[in-house]
Amino acid sequence: MGDAGRRVLAGAQLADGTGAPLRPVDVLVDGDRIEAIEPRGGFRGHKDVTVHDLTGLVLAPGFVDVHSHADNAPLLADDDTTKILQGVTTEVVGNCGFSLAPRLSAYGEVFAAFTGRIFPPLDWTWSSVAELYATTDRAGYVTNYCPLVGHGTLRIAAMGMANAPADDDAVTLMRKELEKALEAGAFGLSSGLIYPPALYSDTRELVRLAEVLGGDGLYATHMRNEGAELLDSIAEALAIGVAAGRTHISHLKSAGRPNWGQMPNALAAIRQAREAEWPVTQDIYPYDASSTMLTAVLPPDYLADGEAAILKRLTDPPGGRAELARRLETGAPGWESHVHGIGWDGILVATTASHAYEGQTLAEIAAERQVEPVDALIEVLVNEELRASMVLFSMSEGDVEMALSDDYTMIGSDGLPPGVGGKPHPRLYGTFPRVLGRYRRDLALLSLPETVRRMTSLPAETFRIPDRGVVAVGKVADLVAFDADTVADICDYRDPVHQPVGIPWVMQAGTPVVVDGRYVGPRGGRRLTPAG
Repeated sequence: MGDAGRRVLAGAQLADGTGAPLRPVDVLVDGDRIEAIEPRGGFRGHKDVTVHDLTGLVLAPGFVDVHSHADNAPLLADDDTTKILQGVTTEVVGNCGFSLAPRLSAYGEVFAAFTGRIFPPLDWTWSSVAELYATTDRAGYVTNYCPLVGHGTLRIAAMGMANAPADDDAVTLMRKELEKALEAGAFGLSSGLIYPPALYSDTRELVRLAEVLGGDGLYATHMRNEGAELLDSIAEALAIGVAAGRTHISHLKSAGRPNWGQMPNALAAIRQAREAEWPVTQDIYPYDASSTMLTAVLPPDYLADGEAAILKRLTDPPGGRAELARRLETGAPGWESHVHGIGWDGILVATTASHAYEGQTLAEIAAERQVEPVDALIEVLVNEELRASMVLFSMSEGDVEMALSDDYTMIGSDGLPPGVGGKPHPRLYGTFPRVLGRYRRDLALLSLPETVRRMTSLPAETFRIPDRGVVAVGKVADLVAFDADTVADICDYRDPVHQPVGIPWVMQAGTPVVVDGRYVGPRGGRRLTPAG
């Protein structure tokens, strides 16, 4: 039976993950599996069991974070507790076209420099996806690890950061590397079509890659445009997803003040596809601000050909700084400028390599230095050698609530990779308790059983995560117990690093790893492979 032994989880109300009403039961765990579920007191008299009193709490399947960037978490010396303390026991990583492999020698340094914009420094000891997985397997996992392979990573492996269409040779190489990744255990293909070099791809390239998934695979996408061209981007995502088999839209939103109120039309388009029997789902994070690399504010032509080229354009902008400011403040057809959508005061510097500028908006930095905002942007990017992230106050609360209310919406944190420090978006620490507290309890958008379903069985079914997502006999005992009356996030944008409250107990594979709200370890997660 191993270290987990036999345990009785007694006294809780069970939210089993299916959406069924809560019921009072006791759960018997043997080793890493659920052995039996009985009415209260059903296991009295059992010998050689450890009893965990969970009276007053709700017992649920461990939560599934479907949109994580914690690809590097196993490689950290310290255990990454940002998710396990929220009750998350499984993470889908490799989102937005970013995965940490393959890294082929021709463009290995280009890839390392690009990932350095968002990940902490990495010791690159792998090339292939299989070698990456062997490396993370040896290191061990705090939460279960369900990796996607990124289109952006594949494109860099084939052609670097070139602003050019992919020719047949490049597509062939990408397809071969995708096939190897799927054979190694990847859960599907992800894309991030606002980021270089993926933003230089066309639909045909992505369809040819999606075909490798064989008509029953998963395509998860950060779409090409989440603002004025949102509906066109949904149509493109669906066209690519049809070739793959299933479409998952990452962090569905309508970004930029001119585009607020588009969510009903977006959900209608997705619903129409479902009614036509195209499998499509979506996730959101429960905040009206997003977060990404600070370089994402720049026009697409600034982002080509790697770090040195970008820095040269910033120090000597084509047409001058006034022309760059004009482009940022007006946008252009096919490119939704973040500055145009929300203003300089809506862009908060979150993390930087040196930890300077953190917690200030670009407007505040400019005022402090008595310069134009575009000069502040250039200063931050040049001084930090592009290694900076931002928070964007780009969404409306009404759109967030409407997206959360859809039956096919699940939850993803979309937090920065662990280990970068600074002042990351509070979603890294607070996503799941915020849904349970603000949106379930305070605003009553969802019932408690339905909220748990969105965090457990719905993502497990969508991503084909094996043996998890419901509390049932034979399933792996990845479980969380929380206080429905007090669970809450306590982070804000300028003070984001705080453990949530109201989640005192988490079990991973039959072993309690969070007790009395404290992480006690050890690393109890596993790298999973898709269910057949």
